[in-house]
Amino acid sequence: MEKGKTRRQALYFPSDMLDELQVEAERLDRSFSWLIQQAWRLARTEMAKVPSTTDYLPDLNDDDEEELRSA
Repeated sequence: MEKGKTRRQALYFPSDMLDELQVEAERLDRSFSWLIQQAWRLARTEMAKVPSTTDYLPDLNDDDEEELRSA
């Protein structure tokens, strides 16, 4: 995404987490949006380490892929 370009996105948080985030945003004298953006920037590399649901699927070799296409 281009720097400075914004778009709206609805995010849903449990109420207790939302309260904590709001308190932290107020403590930092920053917006809720700013807080979430900073949290993502800090957590991005850690989140990349979390396996996706497809990481557990067996790898297909070329023969398996050809059989699936012809089926």
